[in-house]
Amino acid sequence: MTTLYIDGDACPVKPEAERVATRHKVPMVLVSNGGLRPSTNPLVQVVIVAAGADEADKWIAERCGAGDIVVTSDIPLAAKCIEADARVLRPNGEAFTAANIGQQLAMRDLMADLRAANPLGTGGGGKSFGKADRSRFLDVLEREIRAALRG
Repeated sequence: MTTLYIDGDACPVKPEAERVATRHKVPMVLVSNGGLRPSTNPLVQVVIVAAGADEADKWIAERCGAGDIVVTSDIPLAAKCIEADARVLRPNGEAFTAANIGQQLAMRDLMADLRAANPLGTGGGGKSFGKADRSRFLDVLEREIRAALRG
């Protein structure tokens, strides 16, 4: 059975994911260290994990598998979910795949090294999340759920 897992701590598309999951009658699990409101939707389960680094990621990685969809911005979590044969999306709709996860991990490590080597601490954060990202996410999630349910 397909389940939609959301790495919920900083996910900007929780309401959109819930609408798509509900339309397809797919259970959705929001995993967080806390601070999420419980949903009245019977298809949505909110899981609060212990405080600590990567506890939500560990919970998701241990449970996801073939046919499931995971929404996360966390690249190491995405890699673990791909190993478990889950489909993985960023909140902006970009897909993590077996073909691109190695490059994504390498770029993450490179950027961490560059930030650490910057003695002045200058540099910007990531690009802002906009309407186009939200729209792309909805489109890609719709396609991924349909494919998972067929498959």
